[in-house]
Amino acid sequence: MASVFGVESGALWHGTRGVKDIAFARQVAMYLAHVACGMTLTDVGVMFGRDRTTVSYGCLKVEFRRDDPIFDHALDLLCWALPTLVIRSDTRRTH
Repeated sequence: MASVFGVESGALWHGTRGVKDIAFARQVAMYLAHVACGMTLTDVGVMFGRDRTTVSYGCLKVEFRRDDPIFDHALDLLCWALPTLVIRSDTRRTH
């Protein structure tokens, strides 16, 4: 997500909300973890150091932006690619 949104990767995991661009990139990452990877809101919250209600709110904000056809298409592509990227990342760590 950091590469897609042009933000520093560590910023997505930072404990504070941060600037608007970073917060939105984090919301998209949380949304994708929940929707594309099937994680529970609680598990996503643990992963990002957030409460499940914060994750739910972030996912809702991303859903509302899906009315924009360009954003919706980009999100569809990310949903499609994310599970493969996660598997590739895990494979690299174990070798």
